[in-house]
Amino acid sequence: MATLSVSRLLRGRLPRLVVAALLSVPLLHAQVQVESKTLPNGLKILVQQDDSIPNTAVYTFYRVGSRNEHEGITGLSHFFEHMMFNGAAKYGKGEFDSALDNAGGNNNAYTSNDATVYQDWTPSSALELVMDVESDRMANLAFIPAVVESERQVVYSERRLSVDNSNPGLLHEATEAAAFQSSPYHWPVVGWPSDIEGWTIDDLKAYHAMGYSPANATMVVVGNVKAQDVFTLAEKYFGPVPTHTPPPPVRTKEMPQLGERRVVVKKPAQLPLLIVGYHTVDSRDPDLYALRVLDSLLTTGQSSRLYTSLVSRQQLALSVNSDQEERLDPGLFTFFAQPRDGVDPLKLESALYVELDAMRTTPVDAAELAKAKNQLIAAHYRDLRTIAGRAQAIGNADFYFGDWQHVNQEETLINAVTTADVQRVAAKYFLPANRTVGTLIPEAAPTATTTPAASKGGQ
Repeated sequence: MATLSVSRLLRGRLPRLVVAALLSVPLLHAQVQVESKTLPNGLKILVQQDDSIPNTAVYTFYRVGSRNEHEGITGLSHFFEHMMFNGAAKYGKGEFDSALDNAGGNNNAYTSNDATVYQDWTPSSALELVMDVESDRMANLAFIPAVVESERQVVYSERRLSVDNSNPGLLHEATEAAAFQSSPYHWPVVGWPSDIEGWTIDDLKAYHAMGYSPANATMVVVGNVKAQDVFTLAEKYFGPVPTHTPPPPVRTKEMPQLGERRVVVKKPAQLPLLIVGYHTVDSRDPDLYALRVLDSLLTTGQSSRLYTSLVSRQQLALSVNSDQEERLDPGLFTFFAQPRDGVDPLKLESALYVELDAMRTTPVDAAELAKAKNQLIAAHYRDLRTIAGRAQAIGNADFYFGDWQHVNQEETLINAVTTADVQRVAAKYFLPANRTVGTLIPEAAPTATTTPAASKGGQ
């Protein structure tokens, strides 16, 4: 799952993002047209022109995420999400943000298991500035010890906020660590605490050289720009940046799961939580779209299978959601459920399996299948209505499917899924031996003990 930097969100990014970057007009099912060029140093540039809005969205996808780490340096990709905003040769600490801000722009970033993505939203007139600052931090990132230590504490604080002090975050981390035993998806994007404490300057420099170079990046530019102008600016600012050997291939794959795994977390909480994850596929597997339709059937909207059964009819859960992950290596189909007060999580879990068994044994009817497909297709075109959504979609298509043109194949691939496909993938993946179950059991908060106040002056 993608992780947005909490520290940057708290700095007021999202409201200005909406004003500065998310405006556009409907594409009305038009095919997205992209012009591409790869520089001699390996940087790929994808440009989609949209003259309807005087803005641009520039998304730089680095093919480096937590799967490229190893024990001892987990969390470094996420750390660089922060460090890349902290100064380079031309733009010092704080100057990257202020330069874009003064130009009427905005920026953010996120890290996932597979990628790190830097996002810039500006008036089209500021495109050259974006190229300047992005190339500066790609080539000349500063490693000032005091800044490194400051950002180390920021990242550690973010981990405490999003995992240690978050019941859903803590349970999700524990469940994924149990589900993935040999794959690098075993460790969290934010990193293990001891690794965050132990990164060295040499670790940082080596990791930046490996992951953040032209040959390991794709820049997507969408908005009121001409492709040739973008290519000319890219050659000017990124052409001189030397490239490095990209990260080595990730060779370790997840071993087949041979039996159900269970994780129990006990901590103070108002209600229990339930997570159930099934191993499925990577983004290029032919089963992906059948699993995405199955995901929509089960939990999209209040008429979905699981909401109707577990929330409305049986009133076992306050909420139920699911997610078929899009990952470079095989990921999970994961269910998240919040039991109602007084409901045993095991009872909710059993009711979930009854519904999944029905998907495995009984074909879904045509109307229900059509609804699920329409929901996915509508969501896809909603994303394409904005320059930011299009930049993300084009980048995802290139990153996860190897070709930006995949963005134009979504509707066809979704519509190709049949009732038989849905039943087949449910029967193939929703097996007891293939699942990992995480349950959070509430405990009473520890009673605070009162220590007598020390008398002044001592004895």
